[in-house]
Amino acid sequence: MKYLLMICAETPADTPEFAAWLRELDARGASRTGLPLAAPAEAVTVRVRGAERQLVDGQFGEINPLSVEIIDCADLDTAVAIAAAHPAAGRGPIEVRAYWED
Repeated sequence: MKYLLMICAETPADTPEFAAWLRELDARGASRTGLPLAAPAEAVTVRVRGAERQLVDGQFGEINPLSVEIIDCADLDTAVAIAAAHPAAGRGPIEVRAYWED
């Protein structure tokens, strides 16, 4: 099953901690795709009310993800364990959200 990890702390990819996390993913048989995000100040929030498009500069909500990881693993418990082992977990929240699968 696929899960999105929204990581709300800096995650330098060139650290021994990050390399250890990648090895743990491999040991669990999980796969990943990771992407850094632009700064929250560069975000635009879009809403449509009736026929009117409304744009607001900046992020929406209190979650401030700096990067995202898409992982493919066995179940939610495994996804939570993977998130908890992420090097950024001690510096900020990580939201774990499942993808809808048909």
